[in-house]
Amino acid sequence: MRKSERQRLIRQLLKAHDIQKQEEFVTLLAAAGVKVTQATVSRDIKEMQLVKVPSSNGGYRYSLPSKQRVDTKKKLQRVLADAYVSMAVQDYFIVLKALPGNAAAIATLIDQINFADVFGTIGGDDTVLIIAKTPAAAQDLYQILLNLLNG
Repeated sequence: MRKSERQRLIRQLLKAHDIQKQEEFVTLLAAAGVKVTQATVSRDIKEMQLVKVPSSNGGYRYSLPSKQRVDTKKKLQRVLADAYVSMAVQDYFIVLKALPGNAAAIATLIDQINFADVFGTIGGDDTVLIIAKTPAAAQDLYQILLNLLNG
């Protein structure tokens, strides 16, 4: 199971259960047919920014963080820093290669930023196709993405 699918399942489990310990995630995931280690759950908790909040029956339970305004460009910059492999531009197109499992997230972030000259994106498992409105716009966006990579 991909990380994104596992984390989607974790979000569903949080809505259905009062989860107080990481071991409970491991047990509930196993019951759903997903074998994970406590270390994997720990990484997911950190990445998903889960927080502990007071539970209605005493103690504390895991919860999704409250909705906060996220700087999408900074998030894109972080994902690129972690997952970028290569990038090439030709005519209207930019092909961005990423580590497996990251391309869809990168495409989504590019869409959320709403670059004026982006016609559209297609995100697969490890490849993002970015289609610009003009060849010049593709060159400009290529440079913007390089700048994000270089911090």
